[in-house]
Amino acid sequence: MAESLIDIKRRITSTKKTGQITSAMQMVSGAKLIKLEDKSKNYQIYAKKIREIVTHLAANKVLELAVMRQHAQSKTGTTEEDVLSLSNLLVERPVKKTGYLVITSDRGLVGGYNSNILRSVMDILSDHKDPSEYAVMAVGGMGAEFFKARDIQLAYEYRGVSDVPTFNEVREIVKTMVTMFDDGVFDELYVCYNHHVNSLSSAFRAEKMLPITDLDTDKVNDDAATEYLADPSVDVALNAILPQYAESLIFGAIMDAKTAEHASSMTAMKSATDNANDLIRDLSTQLNRARQAQITTEITEIVGGAAALE
Repeated sequence: MAESLIDIKRRITSTKKTGQITSAMQMVSGAKLIKLEDKSKNYQIYAKKIREIVTHLAANKVLELAVMRQHAQSKTGTTEEDVLSLSNLLVERPVKKTGYLVITSDRGLVGGYNSNILRSVMDILSDHKDPSEYAVMAVGGMGAEFFKARDIQLAYEYRGVSDVPTFNEVREIVKTMVTMFDDGVFDELYVCYNHHVNSLSSAFRAEKMLPITDLDTDKVNDDAATEYLADPSVDVALNAILPQYAESLIFGAIMDAKTAEHASSMTAMKSATDNANDLIRDLSTQLNRARQAQITTEITEIVGGAAALE
């Protein structure tokens, strides 16, 4: 026999324990996934409302910025710095450096979740001719270690995001990104992460978060059914709300990424549990065959011994 009965029994016992662990991890990831999906639904209500407010307030401001830029170009005494100072987060500036905030997990056992993100990000970075053209920020230990192993310098690193993140917990991340953009560390920010499609699949996304240029202000001008009164002024309101809106976009991406991580972990642990059960069945069959062969051998020896005594 290739393996003794004791060895096969030991492998079955070990595989059963592994299957119990992966099954428990699958249930834990499933519970966290359900909790995050519910939280994401509630968060979308807030995100939709703050986007609506920002869009309405920015509608006239975008028009005002365009007019002021025309005055600046016609040398009426208004400088480009004056235009930018009105609302830095709304205005596109010449892109000298692009920032990439890469969101990965802090641990393994999540299937192809991390490899999909990192492979896609490396494809994006390869389009840059010079490393000075981009800045990489990593949220998650797996991504940080990946970039360090390839001598890619990190402009920012954060580890330890909880499985069900709260805004207060990731406030440091989102405020740092907005501050770095304001300070000119990069001229535009893309957040790279896996978007949660459903419990079985996810899709890589590289979304432009800063500057905020995707507001549908034309629609607001066409349909001004909702009006907002800003006190003391629209400028003051925008200066207060725009950073919060930018932070909400980044926080939403982090929550989406964490949801995809738990879904990937649940799927990976389910596959591991199924593989453990398949292996246990194969080993049980092998054990039964080995036991039958042992019994047959013992019977043959007994019969042979009895025949020798006759």
